[in-house]
Amino acid sequence: MKRLLPLVLLLALPAAAEDTRQLAKLTPQAQEVLRQEMFDNLVALNEILSLVAENKLKEAGEVAESKLGKRAMGKHARLPFEARPGPQMPPEMHDLGRNGHFAASEFAAAAAGGNRARALALLPNLTANCVACHASYRTR
Repeated sequence: MKRLLPLVLLLALPAAAEDTRQLAKLTPQAQEVLRQEMFDNLVALNEILSLVAENKLKEAGEVAESKLGKRAMGKHARLPFEARPGPQMPPEMHDLGRNGHFAASEFAAAAAGGNRARALALLPNLTANCVACHASYRTR
């Protein structure tokens, strides 16, 4: 069965020639800000996962709230409009981003409260909106 797995994965991949995701028309400045934010989010997710693996739930919750949660919302508000990704996104794309912040705050609250079972159950929600957004939208 293991020998079939790579073939199955290749068959499941979409054709590389056609990208059917919706184009989010952002200025080059906003694209760069968004790319940096996405990279920073990956770094934060890695830190959160490492802390959870070390059974440091409270610390994982603090990182989730400060770097991904509601506290992290609006960090681009002081940038010139052309560099702000949020207002340039399609509304549904922006909603996915906001919902990601809310999911991170929900995880953070469970982790801060020491509720390991609930925090672990909420952990996949930290990336669910990211996956949905990346599967639905592109910037170029």
